[in-house]
Amino acid sequence: MSTSVVVKPFYTEGQTIAITGATTAPTGVQAIGNSSESYLISNSGAVVAFLGVGQSAAAAATNAAAVTSAGTAIPLLPGMSRVFNFPDSSYFSVSTSSSTAVVYVTPGSGGA
Repeated sequence: MSTSVVVKPFYTEGQTIAITGATTAPTGVQAIGNSSESYLISNSGAVVAFLGVGQSAAAAATNAAAVTSAGTAIPLLPGMSRVFNFPDSSYFSVSTSSSTAVVYVTPGSGGA
């Protein structure tokens, strides 16, 4: 018996935000869509970026701490784009271990 998986295409539902991550995570920025729970996340930088997500700006910045042995940040490889599911109107922040990286966050639906 085989199981087929249907993946819906990603549709944008709000404005893309750009976050410049550095060794110290900036204050989190809210990505607002139309009840969006899917987010297209793209790391345009040349270094690994660590994505922090939270229900407040401060929580997102705290959660973006670069992971050295364990942590809550999601590592984004250079050039990586992926759709993630997070609560609607989440806040996002980004840090790096060195240099800087611009990460784009687009709220939407589908794709995951």
